[in-house]
Amino acid sequence: MLLNLFNEMRAAKVPVSVRELLDLINALKHHVVFADMDEFYYLARAILVKDERHYDKFDRAFAAYFTGIENLDQHIEALIPDEWLRREFERSLSPEERAKIESLGGLDKLIEAFKERLEEQKGKHKGGNKWIGTGGTSPFGSGGYNPEGFRLGNDGERQGRAVKVWEQREYKDLDDQVEIGTRNIKVALRRLRKFARQGAEEEFDLDSTINHTARDGGLLNIQMRPERRNTVKLLILFDIGGSMDEHVKISEELFSACRTEFKHMEYYYFHNCVYEGLWKDNSRRFDQRIPTQDVLQKYGEDYKVVFVGDAAMSPYEISQPGGSVEHWNEEPGYIWIQRFMQKFKKLIWLNPYPKSAWDYTHSTTMIRELIGDQMYPLTVAGLEEGMAYLAK
Repeated sequence: MLLNLFNEMRAAKVPVSVRELLDLINALKHHVVFADMDEFYYLARAILVKDERHYDKFDRAFAAYFTGIENLDQHIEALIPDEWLRREFERSLSPEERAKIESLGGLDKLIEAFKERLEEQKGKHKGGNKWIGTGGTSPFGSGGYNPEGFRLGNDGERQGRAVKVWEQREYKDLDDQVEIGTRNIKVALRRLRKFARQGAEEEFDLDSTINHTARDGGLLNIQMRPERRNTVKLLILFDIGGSMDEHVKISEELFSACRTEFKHMEYYYFHNCVYEGLWKDNSRRFDQRIPTQDVLQKYGEDYKVVFVGDAAMSPYEISQPGGSVEHWNEEPGYIWIQRFMQKFKKLIWLNPYPKSAWDYTHSTTMIRELIGDQMYPLTVAGLEEGMAYLAK
């Protein structure tokens, strides 16, 4: 099983080695964790992943491999007869435990009473001496105390919590190491280039070296020059989470290409619409936000600004205070978009949805009006058109 999980990790580009796989196997042999998916998830992540940048890849691989594992109980029930389990359970009881069960009328009576109590109870319960739940002194439940009790395992809660751990995708920051499936994105981005030679002399100048050597009668005279760099400055803001999850791949490809093509590239994340706070680490989005006003003051008006998002949201998220789905925003989103428009001379919005669908979403129409209709589809043709506008 672990070998297949290992292969899933490698396929997801998680840099995991055989040595780390053996360490995980050894930890399981020594019962560091046992029969708990939550604990196994954290143990596997601690051993197999050495850089938190790969946590999201690990979560995706883990979820892909263990899809359906929550139905394991049903598979076991189908394979193992109930009567066999009952006999094995009774055989495992000590004389004292059998006596305690008999004092309640036997195992069958205890199970029947449990079913009746479960039908009577309508909600979750904790503590007390009657209802089924956690803690307390009722004969039924989990985590409580009754020497003649019937334990109800927390498999459902554990299972739900474990699945949620790796499906939350807390570390779904965009990956700037994604291999570009095609060079077309980079080619499109190259329309936004302005080269200049600046900085220290650090590049060998072949033509000048030949000329100076010839002038010096063949005595080698090496000439250096500043490296030729793309001087365009790019500020890119990615909508992340929610409906943008289905566009992660193209967003990561764009992010990775921008990292390669632009020396001066800064990025931030937002959700649906930009408000008073941005962030760079999605796992800390609620406690390490960067004031948007600080971002507006930090970067000069010579920066080219690119928003990347589907612009699909409730119109109230743009037009109203408190419209955000995540927090209370004192000022509506359109105010912040206007501030970006006022500060930066060149701004575009890249939308992963096809242009033919934009008119059917009111929020998309609102965004287009706010940015002077400079919205482009996140396609190669759309990128080329958007970069041409920014380069003017």
